[in-house]
Amino acid sequence: MYAPRVLVSMLATLAVFAVAAYVMSGSFWTALGQTVLCALILQFGYFIGIVYLVRREKAQMESERSKDGVSGKSRTDASGRDSLTAEAPARVHIQDH
Repeated sequence: MYAPRVLVSMLATLAVFAVAAYVMSGSFWTALGQTVLCALILQFGYFIGIVYLVRREKAQMESERSKDGVSGKSRTDASGRDSLTAEAPARVHIQDH
């Protein structure tokens, strides 16, 4: 979901809803209240959509990790060995080019 496009679409939807609510009710305050309620419902839906996309991405990443044969836990266990120093063997000559 591209955030600016979602924002513009949401504002356009709210504008159309506000006009329709005003025409149907004839009251500015009723239309305003209904439009605010509609905005809250749209925001809640957008939030649920983002949570769904993030969870789906996480599940895909975890399934790719399991295909590698390394679980997420063993990857974190392996990263715990970062305190070991990495010294080059004596026979390898490191040069800057």
